[in-house]
Amino acid sequence: MSVKWEKTGKTTGELTFEISQDQVKKALDQAFKRVKKNLRVPGFRKGHVSRLIFDQYYGEEALYEDALNIVLPDVYSSAVKEAGIDPVGQPQIVPDSMDAGKDWVMKATVSVKPEVKLGDYKGIEVPKQSTRVLVKDVDAELDKRREQNAELVLKDGEAAKGDTVTIDYKGTVDGKPFDGGSAQNYSLELGSGTFIPGFEDQLIGHKAGDDVDVVVTFPEDYGAKDLAGKEAHFATKIHEVKSKELPKLDDEFAKDVDDSVESLDELKDKIKKDLKKQKEDSAKDAIQDAAIRGAVDNAEIDEIPDAMIQDDINTQMNQYLGNMQRQGIDPQTYFKLTGTTEAQLREQFAKDAADRVKTNLVLEAIVAKEKLDATEDEIKQEIKDLAHDYNMDEKVVRRTLTDDMLKHDIAVRKAIDLITDKAKQVAKKKASSKKSSTEKEDK
Repeated sequence: MSVKWEKTGKTTGELTFEISQDQVKKALDQAFKRVKKNLRVPGFRKGHVSRLIFDQYYGEEALYEDALNIVLPDVYSSAVKEAGIDPVGQPQIVPDSMDAGKDWVMKATVSVKPEVKLGDYKGIEVPKQSTRVLVKDVDAELDKRREQNAELVLKDGEAAKGDTVTIDYKGTVDGKPFDGGSAQNYSLELGSGTFIPGFEDQLIGHKAGDDVDVVVTFPEDYGAKDLAGKEAHFATKIHEVKSKELPKLDDEFAKDVDDSVESLDELKDKIKKDLKKQKEDSAKDAIQDAAIRGAVDNAEIDEIPDAMIQDDINTQMNQYLGNMQRQGIDPQTYFKLTGTTEAQLREQFAKDAADRVKTNLVLEAIVAKEKLDATEDEIKQEIKDLAHDYNMDEKVVRRTLTDDMLKHDIAVRKAIDLITDKAKQVAKKKASSKKSSTEKEDK
């Protein structure tokens, strides 16, 4: 095959290639078989006209477009391999010549991946991550669990922040009620920020049985445009005031919140182990992110074709909406529930698209330089993992993903591991070397 690649820009070029006469003839034969089924020619039964009669009646040129569509994908793919280029997006292919009896010549305007000049990607300095679990960390988790298991008990005194009140309220704007402005026996935790700013604060200091005229102003960016920025009055009746009663921190509490332990000390030990694992995972993620960011910052990358940006956005959207679909939420329902549009979601993913593309380009360049690859066993394990994660049959995963796609993902992960493992953690500067008694490590 005669192939010529000529760059017209940093990431664009023109690919000229030929379709041989043998390929043209085979494609014309296939195109004829497709059209003859429904062909009507006077004197012949439908679908029984010969090729010779067709050419005499319509001309061979009538088959050129169908023949080109048949042969072009494979020939273009071979031309790309022979030229040694890595195209992105869809090429714009136009015939240069399609003369009868001669090889057809095609010209394709192609965008290609930009050149990546790697900088340092081994030994990148990243902030040192602490995985120590402190006494205050365990205490904070215990306090959270006590809060989650707190009981609400009636209170005779005045309502305070953190208390829960049961109220009736009727709201008006300019003396007129509005949709959603009234409720009865509504349970509201003061300080939760559930209501319009200022509403909850005005109930603090009042007792059960009190009538309170709450006056607030809707925020300017309030969702209901007819209420935004307007003053509202809420005639509010307090029926009950309840305060939280935290459970006693003892062995019984420990067994109540976690049936796998028998004592408070066991619960503390378990919490410490769980927090340790969380901190180790978070530290690994932080080191990985910082190391990858360093490798990307150290690399030089030519301008990124818009086709790569758009491909990334499309991929992100398809993955996101696909996850929603697996949860039983189709795209139309998702946009309705969230009050957003497809264009807004696309805009959201577009913000970081360039960074994602740059990162992928650098990782792929590292894969190539380090000659990273995937073994057959790794491919088989990848299929098993994907089948498990997406609750799919392994055969379905195998049919959906090609070896090249699987090898690519595995090799990129190996590049990430390489960068992360070779990173050097550098201690952060401390403001003070003294520790308070509550900041000592839990032992």
